[in-house]
This record gives sequence, C-alpha cells and structure tokens, in this order.
Amino acid sequence: MTDGFLGIDTSNYSTSAAYIGDEVRSAVKLLPVKKGEGGIRQSDAVFHHTKQLPSQVAQVCGGRIAAVGVSCKPREAEGSYMPCFLTGECAADVIGSASAVPVYKTSHQVGHIMAALYSAGRTELVDEPFIAFHVSGGTTDSLYCEPDKDRLIRVKDIGTSLDLYAGQLVDRAGLMLGLDFPCGIELERLAQGADKRLKAKPVVRGFDVSMSGFENQARKLYDGGESRENTALFVLDAVLCSVTAMTRAARERCGELPVVYAGGVMSDKIIKDGLTELGNVYFAEPALSRDNAVGIALYAKMMYEKRC
Repeated sequence: MTDGFLGIDTSNYSTSAAYIGDEVRSAVKLLPVKKGEGGIRQSDAVFHHTKQLPSQVAQVCGGRIAAVGVSCKPREAEGSYMPCFLTGECAADVIGSASAVPVYKTSHQVGHIMAALYSAGRTELVDEPFIAFHVSGGTTDSLYCEPDKDRLIRVKDIGTSLDLYAGQLVDRAGLMLGLDFPCGIELERLAQGADKRLKAKPVVRGFDVSMSGFENQARKLYDGGESRENTALFVLDAVLCSVTAMTRAARERCGELPVVYAGGVMSDKIIKDGLTELGNVYFAEPALSRDNAVGIALYAKMMYEKRC
C-alpha cells in the first residue's frame, strides 16, 4: 500500500476529512444548526469540530500518511480569518508532528478550487492561468488563478458581490419559504416544481454585482401570492444571471480562459445548466462542490510531489 495524503477542512458548515491513496476517501459531517436559524456561532462551530473531527479522520485514513493538508483560513485575501479553522489547523499540526510528515496549509477557497479541478478532470490547469469562481454562503468571488512555485496556485480577486453573497441569498430565501438551513438542496428541489419563470436582471458594478435587491424581490413575490416553487426558481435564476454577468466581465478583463466553478452554490443543476452555455466551463460533481476536504488532500499531494 502506498503512502497517502490526508486533507482536513473545518469550515463554518461542515467537518470534513479526505485521504488520497490507492483510492479517494471522503467524509463530511454538517455542523448542527437549530431549526429556523440561519447559521451557527463560531464558538459552537469550534466545539462541534473538536467533537466531530476525530471520527471523520478515522473514517478516511487508509494507511500511512505522507503529508497533511489543511485549510487554515476562509480565503486567500490578507487578514482572512475565522476561528473554526483553528480546529483543523491544530489537528493537522499535531498529526504532522507525531508522524514526522510535512503539513501544507492553504485556504478553504483554494480547497474548493482544487476539488473542482479534480472532479472535472482538469488538474493540469494548475500549470496555466484560468478563472475560478468560489460561490458559497461566505463568498461570491471571481478569481484569476496562475501557477505559483511556492504555493501551487496564486489567486487574485477579480470581482465579488458588494453586499449579499449567493449562498446567503439562497439560505435567507429558503428560510422565508420554510426550508431548513442550509437551504440549497431543498430550494433546488422546490424550484424544479415551478410552472413559471420570472425574469431576474443582474445588478452589475464593473466586475462586481449587487444581490441584496433579489432578497427583497423574492419576499415581495412570495408575500404577493407567488408560489413557493416559482419564488425558489426566481432566487436561483438571480444567482445564475449574476454569476453569468461576472463571468463575462472576468473574461473581458483576463481573456477567454477556462472557467472553473467551485463552492456549494455551484452544486445546483439549474445554475450549472445555465452557465454551461458560456462554453469552456467546468464544474465539480455536487458532493465535491459542497464543503469537502478532497481538494485539500489533493493540494497536499501536489505540493509534496512538487517539492520532492
């Protein structure tokens, strides 16, 4: 049995571990959120990660460890920080020290990008420029990615949402419609029963978008008697038109590069089908779009191989 690579990700939504060896193993456990609430306090997230992480690692480890990868911050931006990532970073440091193996640290954002590249079968893109999107509850970012000799890929911001993030819009609308948090899967299921498609128009500010107005529009639609199904589809179309506008703006700035879509919101088939029409675009399968540690384990593997 060959030595494998362990990945750890302790985000604000899930406790995740993955192991890449003779096969890829992944274990993800959502953090418990009380019914009707739209998130979890950081102190509670740290507590639940501390309890959940040992069992997640035990589920995936299939042999000796050559290196450990871990997400230690949300994004690549300077000053990016959330306490929940300290749980995974601490565990990775302990495992690395006890096993005398290297620990490669990156961001949750890069983990999502790497998972999407792996799932789409396009890991070779780390050796050339490409555009990536990280669309989740905490980000709606377009990113220019290029090779980097020290950290595999260098990520630079292109555009973002100036107010509400796509995942926040999905969750707030979902809670309004009586769904459980996180609401993405249930909202997509609800939208599939729509009998009318209501026009959503993006609000574009250069390379950025504004999405807060869609929350108000969705509430007005629902309060005005529109069905839950049609309101759900409107919300997903609002995300689709916004990300489409951001994609076109990013390509105007960076050229007709491949685009890789990552993050939990990108697991939605309605959004994916709309973006596919742009051409030369790639997605992760739903399980690897949502929070997971496969991309972090892959990051450790590629960094280890690069430095050997």
